[in-house]
Amino acid sequence: MRTCIITGIGSGIGKATAIMLAERGYYDSYALIGRNDAEMRVTQEEMQKHLPEGSTKVYHIDLSNPEQIPEVVKAVDADMGGIDALLNIAGYTDPQPLLTTTLESFELTYKVNVFAPFMFMRECVKYMRQRGGKILNVASTAGMTPRPGWLSYASSKAAVISMSETLTAELSEYGIMVYCVSPGRCATKLRKRLAPDEDPTTIMQPAEVAEVICNLMNPEERCLDGQNIIIRKQMKKN
Repeated sequence: MRTCIITGIGSGIGKATAIMLAERGYYDSYALIGRNDAEMRVTQEEMQKHLPEGSTKVYHIDLSNPEQIPEVVKAVDADMGGIDALLNIAGYTDPQPLLTTTLESFELTYKVNVFAPFMFMRECVKYMRQRGGKILNVASTAGMTPRPGWLSYASSKAAVISMSETLTAELSEYGIMVYCVSPGRCATKLRKRLAPDEDPTTIMQPAEVAEVICNLMNPEERCLDGQNIIIRKQMKKN
């Protein structure tokens, strides 16, 4: 029995990835992490079309409270008999320039984008180190270049990239591979907050990012960990 934990499955990249993984059959069971029950149930129903009955279970948690994560991971291990993969996809943004960014907003962004992935990785590795596995973190191209007005979000994604690169070396002794992907402009709810006037039909779609993520989660993939994989869609010229 191979088990995969996925955060952020209610919409966007997380939803597209969860459904695509279920279609491909790489894992036997899935722990679905989030807080919006209605959205998560829709994703769960779509996944179950491709899986044996009872292969998915929803765990409700607000990632702005990362101190809850150890108990959730413990429950997943007990319910599903182990943990083989972790996908940290959930994200948050409150795009503000320096002079209007509050400490509360900065802290919330880091709790969801940095502290929650850290806690999930730390707790999951306690169970994964006996059997190996894969961890994938979703960062952003915003974490690689200056993004004026996006201070908390851009810096949090830079932290995700750094954590991923550091843990690739640290966790290799356990047979755990750590991947990091940095999507460019993608039509998600989060992107809508960053660029509210942008036409979502003109940019990359969640399924295109999900395709790359699922290729990395293929058990046969053994070469692309340890690097920040940039995912961009080539824009057509008029």
